[in-house]
Amino acid sequence: MIIGGIAIIARGVRRLTTDIDALVRGDAITIEALLRAFARQKIVPRLPGAAAFARENLVLLLRHAPTGVDLDVSLGWSEFEHEAIAARSPVAYGRVTAPMASPDDLVVFKAVAARPRDLVDAEALLVLHPAIDIARVRRRLAQLAELADAPELLAGLDGVLARAKLHTSKAIRKPRPRR
Repeated sequence: MIIGGIAIIARGVRRLTTDIDALVRGDAITIEALLRAFARQKIVPRLPGAAAFARENLVLLLRHAPTGVDLDVSLGWSEFEHEAIAARSPVAYGRVTAPMASPDDLVVFKAVAARPRDLVDAEALLVLHPAIDIARVRRRLAQLAELADAPELLAGLDGVLARAKLHTSKAIRKPRPRR
């Protein structure tokens, strides 16, 4: 399932990205099997010892050799990641249709990453997709923040929610009639 900038763009956010971020169930495949499958598509490790790095960091760092496009494949082991994979849906991106994370789950992924670009992405998703289940996003993020011993992630989400609300309220205000 696609989870990074490509998924954000496919869900309507205007931005640029130069790599592909994906998520697979960590319990559904071995790293060696992933490496063999990707090698058939000329997708190769970006660093020596990629399998050992992936086991330790839960991300396989790859590159499509012909184009130089980087591919980061996260190995999902948490309940949230498994649910996100189950909730994926096919979305068109250019001439390709691929399984993408839902807008709700993308907000959680972005809030966990918590880099400035990620928080801007989460805010844009909240503005573009007003039906996002905020209570579920908050609940999932709280669980992940506890696992990571990173309570500051919730404060980051609160800031994103406040900015998204501000943008949304500005967008729906009716202009004052001129006198």
